[in-house]
Amino acid sequence: MYVVDLEKMKRLRKEKMSLEKMASLIGYKTINGYYYLETGRSEITANKLAQVAEVLGVEIMDLYKKV
Repeated sequence: MYVVDLEKMKRLRKEKMSLEKMASLIGYKTINGYYYLETGRSEITANKLAQVAEVLGVEIMDLYKKV
């Protein structure tokens, strides 16, 4: 089974941009919405994950890990 690798998503985002910039680029007006995704407080939809992958410049499967 595969799950979203939140730690990798956070690490990749930190290498490229701030939390504020990422939140803005994927359509959040405040950082809380994205922060909740990155920390697992909110479930990430396939559409949001695709947006995150696009902004980070990675394939969507790069954001998954096998468990």
